[in-house]
Amino acid sequence: MADNPSIKKKKEAVRAIKFGLFSVSAGIIEIIVFTLMEQLTDLPYWPCYLVALICSVVWNFTLNRHFTFQSANNVPIAMLKVAAFYCVFTPVTTIGGNYLAEVLGWNDYLVTGLNMACNFVTEFLYDRFFVFGKSLDTNKRAKRLEEKNR
Repeated sequence: MADNPSIKKKKEAVRAIKFGLFSVSAGIIEIIVFTLMEQLTDLPYWPCYLVALICSVVWNFTLNRHFTFQSANNVPIAMLKVAAFYCVFTPVTTIGGNYLAEVLGWNDYLVTGLNMACNFVTEFLYDRFFVFGKSLDTNKRAKRLEEKNR
């Protein structure tokens, strides 16, 4: 049953939808934190974005690991892999975003939205194939669902 191509396609579609919904919730957290930082402090764009990004990443990682990818892999290793992604993504979007917002005068929220869209696509692919690729559907929740569907 697990080898059935139509079941695999459905499972991947559900996985992508879950990732999308959790990413929306992480995006809401990011926008709320960014707005609070932007409105309540005199900080420039980059620290507001950075704090908001960190909050959303922790939220998104936790939910997606458990519910979307249903991974029982080693949490510290998975976190290190995600941290490696953000070691590249964060400076690029922080410096690039700061340039767009502070130097070119683009709207801060537009820049943050563009960064969020880029993050959504690249992180899904990275998580799906690199972070959790070999440990998909291995946690207790996934095993219970597999038993239930037999």
